[in-house]
Amino acid sequence: MNEIRSRGHYAGSGWTALFAAWFVALSSSLGAIFIGEVMGQTPCELCWFQRAFMFPLAIMLGIAAYRSDRDVLPYAFALALAGWVIALYHLLLYLGVVPDEIQQCGSGPSCSNGEMTLFGAVPIPLLSLVAFSAILFFLNLYRRSRS
Repeated sequence: MNEIRSRGHYAGSGWTALFAAWFVALSSSLGAIFIGEVMGQTPCELCWFQRAFMFPLAIMLGIAAYRSDRDVLPYAFALALAGWVIALYHLLLYLGVVPDEIQQCGSGPSCSNGEMTLFGAVPIPLLSLVAFSAILFFLNLYRRSRS
């Protein structure tokens, strides 16, 4: 048992935090695919950018959790933080906080209309922001547990 702990595999709360970050990234990625492919909701440009940061996190954090690889932290933090910034901007755009003159939506579905909700109630940009926030939280727990 000590040999396993010394290599870092499944060593307590650190591994649990990394696993939790992976689980959030995987659930979010599968949820985005479900919303687009099963529910038929076309993603807007900002949703595509958020997917570009979330999908690699699901793979990267899965491998890192399996290997208890601390070296993933700088890369995962960078991806999650960039996704968080885009998700925050998207949510502010959805809520109408961002003025019309600086909205960056191009062709395709609008980033700020009422269709950007899940089951007509929960804004998708909010879900994305919560997911990136949770990943950052769990990555920070992992970093603190291993320092």
